[in-house]
Amino acid sequence: MRHRKGGQAKSGSNRHERHRHERPAQGDEFGGVGERQRPEFDPLTVRVDELVGEGDRVVARVTQRGVHRGAHARMPEPTGRSFENEAIWIFTVTEGKITEIRAVSDRLGLFLQLGWTWPQAA
Repeated sequence: MRHRKGGQAKSGSNRHERHRHERPAQGDEFGGVGERQRPEFDPLTVRVDELVGEGDRVVARVTQRGVHRGAHARMPEPTGRSFENEAIWIFTVTEGKITEIRAVSDRLGLFLQLGWTWPQAA
């Protein structure tokens, strides 16, 4: 299954980690991802550019946009700068519910757009 979409939905995490949800999947909201909007990037919007599904997996290529307005672990003082970057979200769906989300985003692009310093290796 492959779909292209252009609509926008408020969304959440661009972290490189797993997220578990116990709510039924509901269209563009992706079963609760919209509830994870990060207050440090307000407004944070996510446009779904492409969806590909096979078996129990759905992969979304998205474009994230936001403004750095709140404290963040890497930049405690808001910069007020806006950003736009791409991300890939991989959803695992079990019995009609999203049970896992893995996400990878363009962190370097985000840091450069927001004027953050890139972490140095120890």
